[in-house]
Amino acid sequence: MKREALRVEPISSFLDRVKAPTSPLTRAGNMIFVAGLPPFDPETGEVGGMPIERQSEIVMEQMKLCLEAAGASLDNVMKCNVYCTSTQHFAAFNAVYARYFPVDPPARIFVVTPEWFGPFDVEIDCIAMM
Repeated sequence: MKREALRVEPISSFLDRVKAPTSPLTRAGNMIFVAGLPPFDPETGEVGGMPIERQSEIVMEQMKLCLEAAGASLDNVMKCNVYCTSTQHFAAFNAVYARYFPVDPPARIFVVTPEWFGPFDVEIDCIAMM
């Protein structure tokens, strides 16, 4: 089965600009893989300077946009991996996450990463099935 990389704007242009060797979204058969992405402001392209709640909203909206580009939705998500800089953000992230998955949320892990390559605190990736 061949992997298909899909462009998703404005995410793909952001990744091109920062020379990130990744696709925001790949698909193979009925499986969809959404990359972890930094919470960049979709209007300005800026990363950082936002509270964890806004960062969490942005990464969830980016994930939703990627899924829609593949013809899927949040209802198709089977597993999420959340990467965050501190356990102190756990409750705030969960409050935002629960708005996107109010019933029967997908399997998930919350991993604390001690260091990041940019001025942000959270990333999330997911696997979905059609």
